[in-house]
Amino acid sequence: MTYTGKVSPGGPAEVRELPELTITKLSVGPHDNNAYLLRCARTNDQVLIDAANEADRLLDLIGDGGLAAVVTTHQHADHWQALAEVTQATGARTVAHRLDAPELPVASETVEDGARIPVGACELEAIHLVGHTPGSIALLYQDPEGTPHLFTGDSLFPGGVGNTWGDAERFRSLIDGVEHKLFDRLPDETWFYPGHGDDSTLGVERPAIPEWRARGW
Repeated sequence: MTYTGKVSPGGPAEVRELPELTITKLSVGPHDNNAYLLRCARTNDQVLIDAANEADRLLDLIGDGGLAAVVTTHQHADHWQALAEVTQATGARTVAHRLDAPELPVASETVEDGARIPVGACELEAIHLVGHTPGSIALLYQDPEGTPHLFTGDSLFPGGVGNTWGDAERFRSLIDGVEHKLFDRLPDETWFYPGHGDDSTLGVERPAIPEWRARGW
């Protein structure tokens, strides 16, 4: 089945099979949050990005394969409602950026910009993006046989950067980080997976960056 990235709360997961990594995307309610389960093809180690809610559905998704870690993209509560229950059930360690980790309900292993987070024989690179929250991170998987894959939390969506609540300084920080750390570095074919809603590619969104800057959100 062709991966589309289109999921809805209560609906089935979407699965993308890469040569070294399987990505499973699930939407949970009540805020249509995306949770992503990554599984290494060589070792079967699994890592969950954002234990957002509905712990029972997330645990069903994880299955009997165990869970090495839960990475939380940022401190907002809709992204960690199931964190305590999932980690208690699986024994997984938790990972978040140092600046957002104190707001989470489970003590976290903290990371900084550029940190490498293993997924079995694969790895994610943490990219610190300041603006939506002080410690938001995107997570980059560099597929050795294909295009890059980027999990952006609430820092980048199809159609613009994440909410900065009308704060000009926070908006400037976020759009500068997104432009310079993501768009300037990664190719157009980079596929990104946001914290809510549908996926997109950097190439599709790139032409609109001047418009985003001009509108201020």
